[in-house]
Amino acid sequence: MEFVFTEEQAMIGETARAFFTENATSERTRAAMAADGIDWGLWTAFCQELGLSGIGIAESAGGAGLGLVELAIIAEAAGAQVAALPMLGSLALAAQAIAAGGSAAQQAEWLPALLSGELIAGYVHDNELTADGDILSGSDRFVAHGAAARLFVVTSNTGAWIVPADGAGVCVTAQTTMDQTRPYARVALAGAKGEPLANGPAAIQAALRAGFVTVAAEALGGAQAALDRTVSYARERVQFGRPIGSFQAYKHRLADMMIEIEQARSAVYWAACAVDEGSDEAELAVHSAKSFAADTYFMCAGNMIQLHGGIGFTWEHDAHLYFKRARAIQSMLGSGNWHREKIATMILGEAA
Repeated sequence: MEFVFTEEQAMIGETARAFFTENATSERTRAAMAADGIDWGLWTAFCQELGLSGIGIAESAGGAGLGLVELAIIAEAAGAQVAALPMLGSLALAAQAIAAGGSAAQQAEWLPALLSGELIAGYVHDNELTADGDILSGSDRFVAHGAAARLFVVTSNTGAWIVPADGAGVCVTAQTTMDQTRPYARVALAGAKGEPLANGPAAIQAALRAGFVTVAAEALGGAQAALDRTVSYARERVQFGRPIGSFQAYKHRLADMMIEIEQARSAVYWAACAVDEGSDEAELAVHSAKSFAADTYFMCAGNMIQLHGGIGFTWEHDAHLYFKRARAIQSMLGSGNWHREKIATMILGEAA
């Protein structure tokens, strides 16, 4: 595998970073947090003006025809600004599932609206879901942007279905969550009618792989931003007549953050590249990336607060936005322990 970005990938990264830096401002994110957790103006611009929503979706399904490496580049840029967008649930999980496992008719019906941003989808997974034909019963307590979704992709160990949010037997309850930039909802299905995806296993595999890579890349972007902002503060804040960044203990903390971030970067793009190239290591790589990048982000966000001193603990400072997003990422789509157990089983088999 070649871990050097192509000219096109580098250009995508520059475009995405410039877009999110200019538009995903703290003021806009906080305004979205006070509403429904979505910066609708940013979402429309991202999908329709910038046209980045189709990255990671095959051209035959209406996307840009690029892969998870490009999707990770976009997610990293969004994570660096803690952007309040439904990208994870609607694009990385639901749209990927439909693109990989939906029939041509299902793709034509749902993907154009998803990629344009006009339709928000949520991803519901319940291993204990019961299916009597196309009648579904089950629930998921943590569906990202579930309250804003008009469509759900529902998966279990037995298959995948499309369920309209306003259908009979569907109950959506908004949750009060720590990370207000990505609100969750409880989605309960009680005899709800679902439309089976043509290839359920393919849909589930594509959704989870894209989801793991996307959230890991978000964590990488957030961790890097936490380091960059802390370094800037360390140069400006003066104590005892010297910038605080000149003190050895402070520099050691920054160095520890940088080392963890570089390892996380390798893990994230190894995973994205492994999936794109159909490597036998893909499954191992995505679990590694999610667990390592999430832990790295949490460490860096915690250091960001501590190294900013008193100002870092205030509501007015953005450090808490990064810390809350980092803590939420640790728990979502499987905890670090769950992912590491998967890795151990792959490597050690029954000995794990």
